[in-house]
Amino acid sequence: MSQPPTGTVTFLFTDIEGSTKRWEQYPQQMKAALQRHDSILSAAIQTSGGYIFKTVGDAFCATFSSPHDALQAILSSQKTLHQENWPGEIGAVAVRAALHTGTPDQWNGDYFGPPVNRVARLLSAGHGGQTLLSLATQELVRDHLPIGVELLDMGERRLKDLFRPEHIFQVQAADLPSQFPPLNTLDARPNNLPVQPTPLIGREKEVREIAATLRRSDVRLLTLTGPGGTGKTRLGLQVAADMVDEFSDGAMFVNLAPIMDPALVVSTVAQTLGVKEAGGTPLVDSLKSYLKEKGLLLLLDNFEQVISVAAQVADLLSAAPRLKVLVTSRELLQVRGERNFPVSPLDLPDRRHLPPLERLTQYDAVRLFIERAVAVKPDFAVTNDNAPAVAEICIRLDGLPLAIELAAARIRLLPPQAMLSRLQNRLNLLTGGAKDLSTRQQTLRGAIEWSYDLLTDGEKRLFRRLAVFVGGRSLEAVEAICNADGDLGIDVLDGVSSLVDKSLLRQDEGVGGEPRFVMLETIHEYAREKLEQSEEEAELKSRHAAYFSNLAERIEPELIGPEQVQWLDTLEEEHDNLRAALRWSLDTRPRLALGLAGTLGQFWWRRNYYSEGRQWLAEALARSAEIEGEHALRAKALLWSATLANRQSEDVTVVHRAAEESVLEAERAGDVRVKCDALITLSLAAYRLNGPAANRQYVELALEAARAAGDRWSEARAMYQLGNVSLTAGEYASARDLFERSLAIFREHGDLSNIALAINNIGLVADYQGDIASATAAYEEALRISRLLKDRWGIAMYLGNVGTMQRAMGDYPAARSMLEEAETIGRDLGDLSGLCIDLFNLGFVLLLMGDYPGARAALRESSDTAFRANYREVAAESTQWLGRLAIQEGDHMEAIRLHREGLRLIADTQNKVVTAQCLARCGWAEVAHAHALTKQAGDGGSTTAFSLVQRGVRLHACAQEALNSIGVTIYHEEKSFEQESIQTARVILGESGFDAAYAEGATMSMEEAIEYALK
Repeated sequence: MSQPPTGTVTFLFTDIEGSTKRWEQYPQQMKAALQRHDSILSAAIQTSGGYIFKTVGDAFCATFSSPHDALQAILSSQKTLHQENWPGEIGAVAVRAALHTGTPDQWNGDYFGPPVNRVARLLSAGHGGQTLLSLATQELVRDHLPIGVELLDMGERRLKDLFRPEHIFQVQAADLPSQFPPLNTLDARPNNLPVQPTPLIGREKEVREIAATLRRSDVRLLTLTGPGGTGKTRLGLQVAADMVDEFSDGAMFVNLAPIMDPALVVSTVAQTLGVKEAGGTPLVDSLKSYLKEKGLLLLLDNFEQVISVAAQVADLLSAAPRLKVLVTSRELLQVRGERNFPVSPLDLPDRRHLPPLERLTQYDAVRLFIERAVAVKPDFAVTNDNAPAVAEICIRLDGLPLAIELAAARIRLLPPQAMLSRLQNRLNLLTGGAKDLSTRQQTLRGAIEWSYDLLTDGEKRLFRRLAVFVGGRSLEAVEAICNADGDLGIDVLDGVSSLVDKSLLRQDEGVGGEPRFVMLETIHEYAREKLEQSEEEAELKSRHAAYFSNLAERIEPELIGPEQVQWLDTLEEEHDNLRAALRWSLDTRPRLALGLAGTLGQFWWRRNYYSEGRQWLAEALARSAEIEGEHALRAKALLWSATLANRQSEDVTVVHRAAEESVLEAERAGDVRVKCDALITLSLAAYRLNGPAANRQYVELALEAARAAGDRWSEARAMYQLGNVSLTAGEYASARDLFERSLAIFREHGDLSNIALAINNIGLVADYQGDIASATAAYEEALRISRLLKDRWGIAMYLGNVGTMQRAMGDYPAARSMLEEAETIGRDLGDLSGLCIDLFNLGFVLLLMGDYPGARAALRESSDTAFRANYREVAAESTQWLGRLAIQEGDHMEAIRLHREGLRLIADTQNKVVTAQCLARCGWAEVAHAHALTKQAGDGGSTTAFSLVQRGVRLHACAQEALNSIGVTIYHEEKSFEQESIQTARVILGESGFDAAYAEGATMSMEEAIEYALK
């Protein structure tokens, strides 16, 4: 069957009994045996019309439209497998199988929902060679069984999914084994594990890990910890169900949730186990005596409210050497020999990069939402329209199973998009759980409140104060903000440790290995409510803003030092707290907000938060009208506003105006460093507006100011920018010298970001002069540093440069890959200037690869983007390469038009290098047109062609002389186009005619040649 069956289907699940051990002992034989096994099953399933939707190791998962076909497939498979001559070392390959019929949910050829879970559990009950049917399948096939086949009634059994019992039937056939050990169901061993209303979704990995830990001989007590709503109880029950056969006396569940008096714990355990008081013997001694010889797994659920009697659990373990105890609790018992298994929320998709719809259900949180939603609204389905909302709901709910189940229960009234808009207040929305749950499990608020009520007064005070943080907290920040007046009433370290133990905080590793403490957002919302109800909120927010403003000020000078990566990571880690401080101070303390926004400018610039940084700066500057003076704060805020806008290629007049204002404010404040940086940003804007001359003027002013103040770092910044001015003018010796001098100073300061820039531009000089090896080495070093800094802007730029070197060396696939990665980053950052360059280079590579449609699309977008960013050099080059594409496609008139248009764009920018290259290409376009005319004329002597070639050679000569004078070569890949044009010109004009035309062009000035080309 090529298409998966839909609606009501019959599942066939199979696997090989004992395969793991045989794989370890006989890997080569098992490999051959598995290939034969796969072949037998695949053939039988497909011959009977089945659809194999999944194989995992030696397990097959298939569906059939007809239960009779499914039964026929497994009968055929079992007979062939039984008759097969398997290698003697591994013995017979015994396959167990299960069939169940139901109506599953289905996405992209895969199946989900209760029927899938049911057949998987039915399979786990069987043994090798045994085929089991559920009652649903038996009812459909019993009246039309194949000849010689019977169904043996195994009775109603409890499967280990803890769901409702299942009436099981075994397939009996004359030529197949019929005697097997007892079924692996919960009935095989004593237990009181309660039936669950729904199967467990996900958690397969956790179940395996917990079971493996419990199997260890040195583990007697294992505690599952986690906040309310993570599903500790359900997970513990599933582990107990899976392991019940491994304990001779089974598994027993003791529910301690209703017990608030620790003195009642022993009697509750004894009552569950059926232990009675005997005469004057204390009950605890009777319990120890009962357990002494028992091989038992004891599951103690909800231990947190009776934690004071934890030592009694240790006493029981000492008295009963074959006893193992599995505990669920929001905090550890803190007794000897205890092992901890923290139960995390369900795995979640990344909201920034949501997977395609068909892969969304690989995340357990999403699967749980879907299955619970379908249970209350059978026609619910995930679509392309609602999938992002479903994923975001699960993310907002921290992947907490209880919260997700409560949200899914609302699907009757609220579609995902509507539910999402109401999740601002999770605790009020998520109510109305199943009535058979305890009161605290019927609402998310109740689950959290249960933990809160168990805290001491000092812990409650610390818990609510911790709500002032956003995204996480360092121990230093907690001490400074939550206990500034020493009124907390408990030691901060002890309090934080206790909240971690009680699962209200989670400890992560922060920058430099320092501990960092985070709250699930659902718990955080509850803590915020408690803070808002107190009289401490305003004071704590003030302390919070002051602390993080001071932190940013302490870190700012380090962002140009040798440890800048660590300090940038620290600001990244505290970014949410810094945002909260900005938001609060904008509304209450505008001066603090202005200072903090300006202080963070360097961080936003280096870590590529361009749009966000500009927004904060704009708000802070708008509020600064209320503040008298503060020229230094305004200067810095204006500087970063201009710098970030320029990085995004914002309207150049906006950049120019903000940079000018920053220079004026810096002069009033006497802040040389800000003035120098503002002048450099002003120079970049002036270049985009008026060309290199204006650029040089502002950079020289910056250099003069830096030297007068003795500010070496600002001097290096100005020299670097002056090197760019020289580079544009074709003054390569001067450019290299300036870059190398600035690099030396940046190295003194350990300023990695600017070190990368200077190295990259030294590479540019080598690139322009045709030294591919040196250029490549420089670009790759800059890229390495940028990756270390996590500077995506730098990564994109240096990737693009390395890509151009790959292109120059003829490795077009590698070049394309790098340029496409750079393009993706540029789009993400909204960096128009970098994006237009990457698109140009990508279009160039695609043209060389012969992908003309791709080249045209990239070059056109490059040209459009360059116009938006006011980068005329890139617009000119992209336009001319569209002209080269037209030549390749034989449209020579269009080619000449585009080449002239490109030259017109660059002609008045004073960029000698690009202007000369554009002029040369205009000449080659005319030669190409002439060549086409001579081929049409057939005699090689067309007057028009002769005239065109003369013009082309003159333009080429003028451009070549200009390029020679500044020591630059054309693009490496253009040499073949140039040589082809020269050869064509020599054929048409003859050697003497070529030399005469070249001599005429060589005497032209650039201005004359441009005017001549554009006529």
